[in-house]
Amino acid sequence: MYLENNKKLEMELTQKTAQTPPSLNGHMKAESVASNYGQLGLLEGLSGVREPQRESQQLYQNGAAGQSHCVVYEADFSTVCEEEVQSVRYMALHDPDCTDGEESWESSSAELEKRCRLGSEVTSLSRSTSSERCDPLDSLHWNFTLSSSLRYCLRVLKISTIFIIVMICTVFFSTNPDHENPWQMLSVSSVESFAVNLTDFGDHALLKLQVRGPFVDSVADRETEEYIVIQVEQLEDVGLRRRRPQQLQATYNWTIPLHPQRMDQVTKMRTFEMLNSVPVSIGIQAFLQDSQVVPLSMTHQSIYANVETQVVIAAVILAGVYVLIIFEIVHRTLAAMLGSLAALSALAVIGDRPSLVTVVEWIDYGTLALLFGMMILVAIFSETGFFDYCAVKAYQLSRGRVWPMIIILCLTAAILSAFLDNVTTMLLFTPVTIRLCEVLNLDPRHVLIAEVIFTNIGGAATAVGDPPNVIIVSNQDLQKKGIDFAAFTGHMFLGVTLVLVTSFPFLRLLYWNKKLYNKEPGEIVELKHEIHVWRLTAQRINPASREETAVKCLLMHKVLTLESLLRKKLQTFQRQISQEDKNWETNIQELQKKHRITDTILLVKCISVLGVVILMFFLNSFVPGIYLDLGWIAMFGALWLLVLADIQDFEIILHRVEWATLLFFAALFVLMEALAQLQLIDYIGEQTAVLIKAVPEDQRLAVAVILVVWVSALASSLIDNIPFTATMIPVLINLSQDADVNLPLNPLIYALAMGACLGGNGTLIGASANVVCAGIAEQHGYGFSFMEFFRLGFPMMLVSTSIGMCYLLVIHVALGWNS
Repeated sequence: MYLENNKKLEMELTQKTAQTPPSLNGHMKAESVASNYGQLGLLEGLSGVREPQRESQQLYQNGAAGQSHCVVYEADFSTVCEEEVQSVRYMALHDPDCTDGEESWESSSAELEKRCRLGSEVTSLSRSTSSERCDPLDSLHWNFTLSSSLRYCLRVLKISTIFIIVMICTVFFSTNPDHENPWQMLSVSSVESFAVNLTDFGDHALLKLQVRGPFVDSVADRETEEYIVIQVEQLEDVGLRRRRPQQLQATYNWTIPLHPQRMDQVTKMRTFEMLNSVPVSIGIQAFLQDSQVVPLSMTHQSIYANVETQVVIAAVILAGVYVLIIFEIVHRTLAAMLGSLAALSALAVIGDRPSLVTVVEWIDYGTLALLFGMMILVAIFSETGFFDYCAVKAYQLSRGRVWPMIIILCLTAAILSAFLDNVTTMLLFTPVTIRLCEVLNLDPRHVLIAEVIFTNIGGAATAVGDPPNVIIVSNQDLQKKGIDFAAFTGHMFLGVTLVLVTSFPFLRLLYWNKKLYNKEPGEIVELKHEIHVWRLTAQRINPASREETAVKCLLMHKVLTLESLLRKKLQTFQRQISQEDKNWETNIQELQKKHRITDTILLVKCISVLGVVILMFFLNSFVPGIYLDLGWIAMFGALWLLVLADIQDFEIILHRVEWATLLFFAALFVLMEALAQLQLIDYIGEQTAVLIKAVPEDQRLAVAVILVVWVSALASSLIDNIPFTATMIPVLINLSQDADVNLPLNPLIYALAMGACLGGNGTLIGASANVVCAGIAEQHGYGFSFMEFFRLGFPMMLVSTSIGMCYLLVIHVALGWNS
């Protein structure tokens, strides 16, 4: 919407551009540049006109007028009127025709001062709207009105507090160097071992040891006859050893199986807890069937904090990020960046600071490439008018009724997300939904939230619908246990279908008292949205030149004109609640005339490229000969369509890319991996395993399914479900292989998949599709907050997870379908 209005403005600005002769007094006469936007004058060298010093400085600082004052006036206004609205002065400008043509500028200085004052008012209006939009006090919904001075103090306190925390984290991070030691090359055999003493261990709490060699990467293949044993010992003090010479403070044995072919180099990492600053002894011994030599490499690192302290630090950082996002203290992208900085600073303080190369490797560039490529495809697709056409068709299919239309949209999104990635589904569906809601005078926020919830539910049905499912099916250990694409889909599809069927009535119950229609006539709603888009367009212009300053002034004057028109309409029209269209057939005919396909040739190109991309998404999951992941396919599709569409103005397309969303995902990947380095995810998995082992054996399977489902659901609502799933898989495999526990693996894995996928509906940042949908909606002027999503998503998550848990208990505990 923003770019469409921007293009219209650029066309109108270039329609009537011609040379204007100077007037008799030596000044340039303003020229009409657009019939709908009034006239624009650039007044230079205003001799004899003296602004008050404070206003002149404000004009210069705000960039609205420097050496060249920017003045905008409307030809239709005949009088100068001023009115106060929301503590911002709006001014309707004077018609120049009311002034005698022979009258000089000097004789009308007072009138000119009012005109020049508009430049500062434009910029101050832009700043006020920007600050109000980002002010956290607006999102708290307090029942009393704060004074302007108190709001200013709280805003200064917020900025000061965040800045101090950022500076402290920066100092901690910059004063602690990287402690990564170089890799030491060594070799062991059945007759020759390796030993080293760490005398410089110091007063550290943990020893992180990394070993690289021809190890078995799969947990299922660990039943091998060849392996190495790494023994870590910490001796007592000399005085204590004289009294108890055979007792050691700490002893750890770490067994690593070797690959029979000695093919791939696999890195293994483990952390050992030390009790004091006594030197540590590390010994490596190989148990082989022959006298062959095994080459290895090893590095170690000392960490100052123990596991419990690291988990507490990680939990505090995660809670702080959620406070920033929930109360909208800062934008969610900045909140993720601040959380990443705090987590990296914590790693630096405890002695585990990663290098820049390591941090960059934490970012999942495949996901970012998928998002970027699909955003380019959707941006070009929107130029064809196809989304408007689909909105009209959906309106016709629902026969003008709202809830049948919402059910059709949610069901279609759920079905598509079962076979496509749910992020791709929301990239395609969000623009169509917004246009459909605009046609029906609906609030798009509630419809979009319902749509993304069912997208996450539908993505859990198959192995390719959600990233956690892809991780599970791609695991070689699980494939050897019989959990492949067909088996996974067969188990999950029935349960997800049951969840879908029962979630629709609950969704209707949640929306029972919600007014989906806008409470104002469609004309007023559209006018308000147009004002928002024009103001957003003006705010994105950086007035670095006279031309850009003139355009920004013109845009903000358009905002003032539309707001004046809105006030008149609000006085004319009484508030009314829209009802469902009784004459929907007549409306369909009018909408079909208004919303048509604008570029048929481009539409054919877009459908062809998008069809090939979706087909390759399917083939990538089933055909082993295609060595492309989803990110590469999306990028290739974007390049194909850019070439076929012959895009000349590439910046127009780049403006459609949600750069804030991409940056948010990059910061989120760094934050989640840093929290994983702080042992948070491992701690959750280990505590889950401990709780399962404490349950009696006859109830252990049922309790394990319930515990894994809800721990996965709640954890996926708070942290990214991708690293959580990757961490929980080896935990559950080891738990199933424990002879004392005696649990089948399949129910635990399906419980993990059910909880991780459905738990993404709990919060706004619980799933990638939620963030993508919120970013696109915000770009169209319909952004929703964390709490707006939480009020609907979290109850839906509780209900859907409960239904999925009951399904797993029935088929795995009652019916015994564990193979």
